[in-house]
Amino acid sequence: MRPDATILAFDTSAAHCAAALLSGETVLAQREEPMAKGQAERLIPLLEEVLADAALTWRDLDALAVGTGPGNFTGVRIAVSAARGLALGLGIPAIGVTTLDARAFGLPRPLVVAEDARRGEFYVRTYGPDTPARLTDTIPDGPRLPPLHPLAEAIARQARMQGAGPRPAPFYLRGADAAPPSDPPPRILDVG
Repeated sequence: MRPDATILAFDTSAAHCAAALLSGETVLAQREEPMAKGQAERLIPLLEEVLADAALTWRDLDALAVGTGPGNFTGVRIAVSAARGLALGLGIPAIGVTTLDARAFGLPRPLVVAEDARRGEFYVRTYGPDTPARLTDTIPDGPRLPPLHPLAEAIARQARMQGAGPRPAPFYLRGADAAPPSDPPPRILDVG
């Protein structure tokens, strides 16, 4: 990816709707709104507002970057599906970035990144030796530093560094809370 690429990044993996517009090293605009619900309805208008803040249009973008989780099951799916649909319509790449990688962006290694997973658990990844992300009820010992950038900006910066790859996909460390319905399936009647 070009060093001066214009990237629109966004994330809805937690109780927020966040977006940032990055051109090269310059943040052109960014917004983050806390919200427990309503990300699906708010995301596209928020992205249009961020573009308008920078006096740009969708056609000025070189790439999209999206937070792929871990996080809220529905929230992750909202952002990932929006990124994939917009990328297809605009003919530009969509780059998926885990929120753990975004939080670690630009920080010295070794490093432990922990995100609240609720229910007394944490999403944790240790950066240094090759260790996978995991769900745990404790945070391991190790250096802990605050992120260098707001989340959406860090997603854009990480995406520029890693470049385009496969289509973004949700990154889950916990199974969905939804259970299949307990009612029997409907019976199909033969009307012929």
